[in-house]
Amino acid sequence: MDHINQQNLDGLLKVVSQKLGIPPEQLQQELKAGKFDNAIKNMSQSDASKFQQAIKNPQIVEKLMSTPQAKAIYQKLTGGQ
Repeated sequence: MDHINQQNLDGLLKVVSQKLGIPPEQLQQELKAGKFDNAIKNMSQSDASKFQQAIKNPQIVEKLMSTPQAKAIYQKLTGGQ
């Protein structure tokens, strides 16, 4: 992963971990280990299903994160950082 993508990933992990109420490091470890319980326990069934599909295909996540809409949401969630 290049520097920009890693920076985006770190920021996304921070935002998601805050929403889930767990440390970013813990979330990253759980995701790397294939444990998604904390990530999906508060999602609707539809969102959880979409999440499961996305994690099985990293290209989907990369494509989604590169859209202007995703970048705008990311900027809004992180306060423009």
